[in-house]
Amino acid sequence: MSEVHLQAFGQDGESRLVNALRSDGVVNPDLSFVAVHGDRIIGHILFTPVQIVSGTVASPALALAPLGVHQDYQCRGIGAALIEEGLDECRRLGHHIVIVVGHPLYYPRFGFTAASDAGIIPPFPCPDDAFMALSLKPGALDGIGGMVRYPAAFDAVGAHTS
Repeated sequence: MSEVHLQAFGQDGESRLVNALRSDGVVNPDLSFVAVHGDRIIGHILFTPVQIVSGTVASPALALAPLGVHQDYQCRGIGAALIEEGLDECRRLGHHIVIVVGHPLYYPRFGFTAASDAGIIPPFPCPDDAFMALSLKPGALDGIGGMVRYPAAFDAVGAHTS
């Protein structure tokens, strides 16, 4: 999977993030998906547990991070298929909210909207339209609000900096 993220992003930040999350025991194998062509992994998506914190209340959520498709296979619907399959599995497993930092013209097709509309804010500087949330269950975002708390691995590998 490291090769996929390296090829997709042209640097090793995302592959280091996946490795750090695995080392920290944060990765749930049921929330990690790959796309395969022949015997080669060409895409990977991971849904990572996060919390939306407001005062002393912490609500569980998932972060769609990272998603990568090998350069040779981009623009073929592989990323979209990984997202759709992943979101379906998140629903099936009973998760209610997914957060993503991503392209504001791409993720809304899957139902993501500005997280700020639900009062959810990032713990790092981020354009409002790039920080999005998705309710996997009707009403899941109602009254949530707060700041997203990511696992320590995100900060350790600099995943919140550009």
